Amino acid sequence: MGGPEPEGLRFFGTTWVGHDRGYAVRRAGVSAGALPATVAACLLLRFAYEGLRSAAVGFFVHALVVVVFAVCGAIAFQSTWDGFRRRPADPVREEALRGVRTVGFIGSLLAYFLRSLTEAPGEGLRRREYATALTRHERRRGHRVAATGRPDAERHGRV
Repeated sequence: MGGPEPEGLRFFGTTWVGHDRGYAVRRAGVSAGALPATVAACLLLRFAYEGLRSAAVGFFVHALVVVVFAVCGAIAFQSTWDGFRRRPADPVREEALRGVRTVGFIGSLLAYFLRSLTEAPGEGLRRREYATALTRHERRRGHRVAATGRPDAERHGRV
């Protein structure tokens, strides 16, 4: 048995395991792509806000739009940042937040940019899970060797 396989990350595949096959270049590329995407998204929102201003919709609508995008952006940032550190405890809640994260996409882009400055986004979580899986596999493998007295018993189906 070969043991557990590492889970791939978006834009990185499994290069995060050994930081090989262009990992540093990919990380720089993600950073270099996420920041301009965040700036472009801010400009897009500014353009939409100017459209509201030219439509003369009133102070209440202006304030509401600003508050909605600020709150959704903060929630999206926090949700994305937490997703880099741990798996969601409640998938139903995560699905319910999908719309909020869509509206607050600038927060998600910003979280992606900031995390890519230190590691591949989600690398720490995947590394911990992979290390745990390897440890569990080695323990099971060691248990089989101890039970049979033969390290090759697993290979020959004598477990």
